[in-house]
Amino acid sequence: VAEKVAHELFDLMEKFAGYGFNKSHAAAYALVAYQTAYMKTHHAAAFLAANFSAVMDDTDKVQQFHADALANGLAVLPPDVNASEYRFVPVDAKTVRYGLGGIKGTGESAIGAIVAEREQGGPFRDLFDLCRRVDKRIVNRRVIEALVRGGAFDAITDHRASLLATVPRAMEAAEQAERHAQQVSLFGGGDDAGHEPIALVPAPRWDERQKLAEEKTALGFYFSGHPFTSYRKELAAIVRTALADLQPKSEPVLLAGMVVSCRTAMTRRGKMGIIVLDDGTAQIEVTVYSEVFDLNRELLKEDRPLVIQGKVTFDQFSGNNRVSAERLFDIAS
Repeated sequence: VAEKVAHELFDLMEKFAGYGFNKSHAAAYALVAYQTAYMKTHHAAAFLAANFSAVMDDTDKVQQFHADALANGLAVLPPDVNASEYRFVPVDAKTVRYGLGGIKGTGESAIGAIVAEREQGGPFRDLFDLCRRVDKRIVNRRVIEALVRGGAFDAITDHRASLLATVPRAMEAAEQAERHAQQVSLFGGGDDAGHEPIALVPAPRWDERQKLAEEKTALGFYFSGHPFTSYRKELAAIVRTALADLQPKSEPVLLAGMVVSCRTAMTRRGKMGIIVLDDGTAQIEVTVYSEVFDLNRELLKEDRPLVIQGKVTFDQFSGNNRVSAERLFDIAS
């Protein structure tokens, strides 16, 4: 550039350096870092509950905080229509209760209506009781189905498949009870016909994989378990090392897990895949170069189990292990 422009650019950088790297700026960050560390050390449940609540619209960050909470010896209780608030709240020094607002498809107004009714009228006895007592214009079918998938009714009944099948019947029964109550108030006299117990719709129980898949739909991640657990025993004789225990090696190793995500990138040699593999102990990034990628596109689907033969190396840039895939297998192969 011209000398005049060069001087102007340098002056701008010099001006920024006076703010960007000055001592008071560094001191302020150091103080915040100290205060944050103090809170996490001495008030861990409250600190993490606040952090959960701040990011509960971002399920990836909620999952990160969940892993961090478990790593720091905290328990995260599941969502519960009779115990949870909208936000995540500390129960005691080592326990956090999952917030109903962290369930996708709910919303603050719907959860606020549920919590307000619970505080006023007491705990909900069952799904029908909740549907009858809340405002259906605010707490609609989608909200209740999301709560069922997320396990918020498990303390009442853990048969999530039956509950989900019953939601339409419960909503209809609540509307009928409301119409009945209006007739009673209009014509006088009354009975308990609108409050007769109604049975849940029979349905086969979800197996663990189905339960976790539905749970992930509602919460954005696997909360109560991990789908790879059901494959672990089957693969134990072949895959002997968990992802958390992987070490860089010169020879190829076998590893396995569920595909969390898969993205592609173009290289000079064609399209390559970068997948994130998770076995419940850790997540690791796997690079699948074009030749292997082209042969195994059908295997690289989210939430599917995958066995990989590849080389493990340490990435100096990220500070984590990386895997370069040489061969890919599904469970059958």
